[in-house]
Amino acid sequence: MSKKTVILFLATGAYAGNMPFAPGTWGTLVGLPLCYVLSFMSWPFQFMILIAFMPIAAWICGSGEIYLETKDPGAIVIDEIAGIMVTLAFLPFNYITVIAGFLLFRCLDIIKPFPISKAETYFQGGTAVLMDDIIAGLIARLILEILLRFV
Repeated sequence: MSKKTVILFLATGAYAGNMPFAPGTWGTLVGLPLCYVLSFMSWPFQFMILIAFMPIAAWICGSGEIYLETKDPGAIVIDEIAGIMVTLAFLPFNYITVIAGFLLFRCLDIIKPFPISKAETYFQGGTAVLMDDIIAGLIARLILEILLRFV
């Protein structure tokens, strides 16, 4: 298996990003089993995995852009996987958190309100592809945390 094949497999979330419609949504769905596995781990271990995942995902995003010869192609969805991981980290994995977190993250990722919209202009390469989803994940996480505390 070539390096290109492996990178494109990972970048596209096992080819979920190649879906003809809503590749980001499909990529986010691919991230949910990873969130489920993380939910069984202690918070320090989850944190270490998230911190280690980010530079790897940024590198994969950048390499995917090179191989696909397009800036931030929709087929790259490892950034959505990272974003939903940030959204659901340290929370119980249940219907309420998963559905609410998924919807919040996808809405923010699609609409891209400030400061999410500035990430792609502030960062470059694979980091730019990744950071708007990380910021969307952090904001979704904050909103979800507030909702869970007050609802």
